[in-house]
Amino acid sequence: MKIPKKIALVGILLLFLMGMCGCAYWKSEVNSLKGSITGNTYECQFFSNQGERFMTAEGTNIDINNNIVYEKVYTDGGWETQRTQSSVITITIDGSQIESCGSTVLFVEKGLEPDVDFQLTDVKSNAEDMGDYPFVANVVNKYKNMIGKPTVVVIQSQLGDPICAYSGNEVYWEVCRDLPKTTKLMIDGKALYIHRANFEIIDKNLLQEE
Repeated sequence: MKIPKKIALVGILLLFLMGMCGCAYWKSEVNSLKGSITGNTYECQFFSNQGERFMTAEGTNIDINNNIVYEKVYTDGGWETQRTQSSVITITIDGSQIESCGSTVLFVEKGLEPDVDFQLTDVKSNAEDMGDYPFVANVVNKYKNMIGKPTVVVIQSQLGDPICAYSGNEVYWEVCRDLPKTTKLMIDGKALYIHRANFEIIDKNLLQEE
């Protein structure tokens, strides 16, 4: 049984990507450990549901923690006490704390600047090589993400109002396991944490050129 030439080429590409795998991923691991945002200076930007910034804080050692409450719930066996995650999070900045509930918060590493004039246009697809093999494309893109690829990150409030956009040539992202409702991105070596926000991460080659 002959292997289609496209699949063979994709296989070679995967081997190459696996060999390089870890560039942006490793930078991310070095940048933070075990859920704490440490070792760099960050600006903490707080936004309303309408996307308006109402507070800014700065620090080098930042942590985000859930608050657990105990609620009475009725089950088949009667009333029981159940652990429930509160909507209130505790943000610790260099030893001092902010209790936050429901707000969008961006933790932006010093030196990372948004794209001031960015305007989102239509996206298009001109990827002919892997368009017929979505499963293979998903695997390739997974490894591309670990290496870091050119993307634009568009951030919106929880009601869909635009906040800002960032772009880079080596962008890696991951959902934080130890930080509640938070996604971490590495953008050309700088970290950006997004807490409680709508966002899109778009490959640059999908953006319509004028």
